[in-house]
Amino acid sequence: MNLLPKSSREFGSVDYWEKFFQQRGKKAFEWYGTYLELCGVLHKYIKPREKVLVIGCGNSELSEQLYDVGYRDIVNIDISEVVIKQMKECNATRRPQMSFLKMDMTQMEFPDASFQVVLDKGTLDAVLTDEEEKTLQQVDRMLAEVGRVLQVGGRYLCISLAQAHILKKAVGHFSREGWMVRVHQVANSQDQVLEAEPQFSLPVFAFIMTKFRPVPGSALQIFELCAQEQRKPVRLESAERLAEAVQERQQYAWLCSQLRRKARLGSVSLDLCDGDTGEPRYTLHVVDSPTVKPSRDNHFAIFIIPQGRETEWLFGMDEGRKQLAASAGFRRLITVALHRGQQYESMDHIQAELSARVMELAPAGMPTQQQVPFLSVGGDIGVRTVQHQDCSPLSGDYVIEDVQGDDKRYFRRLIFLSNRNVVQSEARLLKDVSHKAQKKRKKDRKKQRPADAEDLPAAPGQSIDKSYLCCEHHKAMIAGLALLRNPELLLARPCYDVIMFDVDSKDPTLGMSCPPPAFVEQSFLQKVKSILTPEGVFILNLVCRDLGLKDSVLAGLKAVFPLLYVRRIEGEVNEILFCQLHPEQKLATPELLETAQALERTLRKPGRGWDDTYVLSDMLKTVKIV
Repeated sequence: MNLLPKSSREFGSVDYWEKFFQQRGKKAFEWYGTYLELCGVLHKYIKPREKVLVIGCGNSELSEQLYDVGYRDIVNIDISEVVIKQMKECNATRRPQMSFLKMDMTQMEFPDASFQVVLDKGTLDAVLTDEEEKTLQQVDRMLAEVGRVLQVGGRYLCISLAQAHILKKAVGHFSREGWMVRVHQVANSQDQVLEAEPQFSLPVFAFIMTKFRPVPGSALQIFELCAQEQRKPVRLESAERLAEAVQERQQYAWLCSQLRRKARLGSVSLDLCDGDTGEPRYTLHVVDSPTVKPSRDNHFAIFIIPQGRETEWLFGMDEGRKQLAASAGFRRLITVALHRGQQYESMDHIQAELSARVMELAPAGMPTQQQVPFLSVGGDIGVRTVQHQDCSPLSGDYVIEDVQGDDKRYFRRLIFLSNRNVVQSEARLLKDVSHKAQKKRKKDRKKQRPADAEDLPAAPGQSIDKSYLCCEHHKAMIAGLALLRNPELLLARPCYDVIMFDVDSKDPTLGMSCPPPAFVEQSFLQKVKSILTPEGVFILNLVCRDLGLKDSVLAGLKAVFPLLYVRRIEGEVNEILFCQLHPEQKLATPELLETAQALERTLRKPGRGWDDTYVLSDMLKTVKIV
């Protein structure tokens, strides 16, 4: 039996609804959820002794169930004579104080200010099927009548899918009238709406429009959003921002439904924000591992990235996260990065905060009562201490912070917040070995359990460990110094044996983030050539994702520097270019290349730096670093 209309416009037709209820009979039809699914929001905004008008009641059991829990003063109206007759017959004996009336909600027969609540479950959505003039005029009459029959302080409570054109119309109408506008997401509605229809994934919202007494000349408008997990509503600055916030909730609900229905969706990331401030608190990446064979206990896990380590390749890059997920052995792994500027008490607190939310991202086929493990490195949330933050006229907002690495050593980092997952500069800090620090460490050890005492990290000092290179591409660049054949031969003019470029671009629209295009233009490269000794080396850090642009850069470099070596950094986009002037002299002999490789291997050894391997002050007389 087909009960759906041929066109959405038929939802506004009396004939359609008469036929609909004749075919359906007395079986209840519930738009957007049952009483049990909506009672939380209904009880929040309707008091038992208030007089309630239900418009477009249909044969829903919602009014009956409200009546049965103490809401006795309820009037129901509908345009269908068939359904009103059915509902009168069903409720005449059991619910004598509740009335059902055949009435057009655009021309209601009640006196002004007759009700304290007007309840609408899906009726506005059914009427506002398009934005044609005739439809909009009908909706204007409906909303005007709602306003007329409500008392000052009364509420229009509309259950809706909050599609963009419906939200725009309802919010626009009542905000112009000076009413307070609140949109409340119905708790867990994305799991409850029309479960029999798997393609239906929009969440359900309640519009709560509160009638205020008109104030002549007042332009005050109040817009609020109350999300399902928030204890209190958030005030928003405009109707546009409210619409954006609702759309974000709808997109999240759609994403959750897709993740529940499909085993794999590719790369998916999202931010979870603080309910009170709206600031991002967690960044989640959903990683599926198609090679992992499903078993009873390996469906799903959450991995908490310690603070400050989100920039590491294993956690900060797609390929790294895939490797992490495969090694963890779960079909779906969600990595969770903790945001700077947010306070986190402990791993247990984070787990409690995330438990309900991350379950919405579980894979298809996971058992309902499955326990989901929370994983991490070392079992703690890491350490991040902001030392300084400011705004640069060239690079925008930036922060300098100390973070703890996986070896319990501390690192100082410069982060430009326009690209917060990229470490701009990094240096390892020396341990604080002062008498005061040692005394504090002994005191802290006593507070720890004996098994943990030796693991207590030493406090960081403020001095930089100059023997340590943090970045892999810096190690490759320094290794290029071994290509110098006769660095002690100097010319009279102001030339350099080595020139290094490691400069990032501030333009995110380019396919090359290092260096800026001006640094590889022919005129500029010719200037570099003019100050480089004949046997010198020009070393350049290149980060370019645009293959066509990279080919162009390499061709331009070879036009000036005929001898060009490329050193690719494993797991990174960086490529180190070693450029020299005279290929016919074969300056980079196999012996020199082998020396450079040996130097780079030495630099990669934990705890070793370049100054205790080679005495470079003897190798280099003049070095230019940009």
